[in-house]
Amino acid sequence: MAAASSIHFLLSFPLFLSFLFTSTLGRLSPQATTTTLDVSSSLSQAQHILSFDPQSLKAFAQTQTQPLFFNSSTSAAVFSVPLHSRGSVHKTHHTDYKALVLSRLDRDSARVDSLSTKLLLALNGVKKSQLRPLPTQIQAEALSTPIISGTSQGSGEYFSRVGVGKPAKQFYMVLDTGSDINWIQCEPCSECYQQSDPIFNPSGSSTYSPVTCESKQCSSLEVSACRSGKCLYQVSYGDGSYTVGDFVTETVSFGNSGNMNGVALGCGHDNEGLFVGAAGLLGLGGGPLSLTSQIKATSFSYCLVDRDSTGSSTLDFNSGLPADSVIAPLMKSRKVNTFYYIGLTGFSVGGQAVNISPGLFEMNESGEGGVIIDCGTAITRLQTQAYNALRDAFVKQTQGLPSASGVALFDTCYDLSSKSSVKVPTVSFHFGEGKSLDLPAKNYLIPVDSSGTFCFAFAPTSSSMSIIGNVQQQGTRVSFDLANNRVGLSSHKC
Repeated sequence: MAAASSIHFLLSFPLFLSFLFTSTLGRLSPQATTTTLDVSSSLSQAQHILSFDPQSLKAFAQTQTQPLFFNSSTSAAVFSVPLHSRGSVHKTHHTDYKALVLSRLDRDSARVDSLSTKLLLALNGVKKSQLRPLPTQIQAEALSTPIISGTSQGSGEYFSRVGVGKPAKQFYMVLDTGSDINWIQCEPCSECYQQSDPIFNPSGSSTYSPVTCESKQCSSLEVSACRSGKCLYQVSYGDGSYTVGDFVTETVSFGNSGNMNGVALGCGHDNEGLFVGAAGLLGLGGGPLSLTSQIKATSFSYCLVDRDSTGSSTLDFNSGLPADSVIAPLMKSRKVNTFYYIGLTGFSVGGQAVNISPGLFEMNESGEGGVIIDCGTAITRLQTQAYNALRDAFVKQTQGLPSASGVALFDTCYDLSSKSSVKVPTVSFHFGEGKSLDLPAKNYLIPVDSSGTFCFAFAPTSSSMSIIGNVQQQGTRVSFDLANNRVGLSSHKC
């Protein structure tokens, strides 16, 4: 009897251990976190943007915005202006949504290449002036043609509404954290592209003032020339776009929240490229000629509506950070003062940390590496090692979804044509000290056609620098606390 009991115990014990081990694993493994992708809503919005008439925004263009006040302790003036997606301001000529997506991705690739080149030139100590004849050899009229430099800041996807001149005339301007020079198309035009508003006429402003060649503003330009003692500027872009004209100071107004006199900007008489719809560009980078630097902003923030949305949000200056912001370090490079580097440490998929090398996203002493956050780049670019790890983790947890062929730079796509909604693993950004930001599903699974093909909206880059793009920022108020070197990320603050 005792022998039989012993045999029964020996046979049962391994099963007990197996049960105990399995149960323990179940408790230790975090349950996969998911979020719902509204397939029907995304496709409906995609169709709507193709037929949307921007004329319906005219009434909004006349409305005044009030700045959003958060935890601002600064005594600086608080400014606020409306913020729109490109598609809500300028009607697309595309009748097919996939063609629209491909054109966006082409623009985006040109921008990413140019930002990477800008960094590469800086790391190698190459100045823009070295990419063309020396200034003493330049004739003023030579600035009427584009200078192919290989660096650019891109054409932009979000427009803000600001006033220029006195009395102020309202204009849609591209919002760009990846560049510094502010500029606007000006009469008389030797070559101007189509814009939504009448072209700015300097003769109608009492505060228009040319900048002299000896001024600090003129010497701060990367490319400049002189004509009759007045400063000329040139900004060229990797996609072939460029602007050339007089460098001046003007009054810039921010709705009914105030104005700033003496802002240095380019008055472009020869402008060509992909800036269709916008009157010019607001440079919000970290350089001395950026709008943020010139108005001495202690902070600024924006919230980007969905790119296919006809809604709007605001760009605010000196308004502080929302109390519920996920805080990440804000860093600057000694090589390129334009870019805003953010302290990304990693990510998780479905609540499980993605395995990447420690320090993969850190910027080294020479200025290589790091992660910038940029409103002008659409698709987040990650170093290849990081991208592969993130993609593989996502694919592993979405094996139940029907796959589709890759599209353009996207190698991971799904056929969701038969679904109205679907649960997908949550993708989260990690910023150290246990802080993380969960992304909505629509910020990483985006439609690439009207029939239900959705792609994982990340891409690899061979550059040492990674970029968090605007698709991943949609619906999040991104606050740059310049005074305290912090970035705040707060969901649902549009």
